Amino acid sequence: MEKPDAIAALSALAHDLRLDIFRHLTRAGAAGAPAGDIARALDIRPNTLSNNLTVLSAAGLVRARREGRSVRYFAELDRMRALLGFLLEDCCGGAPSRCQPFLAEFAQTD
Repeated sequence: MEKPDAIAALSALAHDLRLDIFRHLTRAGAAGAPAGDIARALDIRPNTLSNNLTVLSAAGLVRARREGRSVRYFAELDRMRALLGFLLEDCCGGAPSRCQPFLAEFAQTD
């Protein structure tokens, strides 16, 4: 990931509602979530959701798939992995062994 892409992704996530939307979509996993379900789950108006999904999509963090009359949204987890990789690229002063405890904790699942 290049620096401008990282800035765009971080800027998109640096908003309370957009972060909630992205986290909702990551919890939805590979199934994604229809726009209406996202709006209901987060108690937001459809037009507000649409505007924020546009920002997340422009940053490459979310993609959409039309299903008949509705649209299903998905978190772009590869893009998030690339962002995390960019942020950790120079981690621990070039001594990856120092980062192992953090990476091990990060990789754990509940």
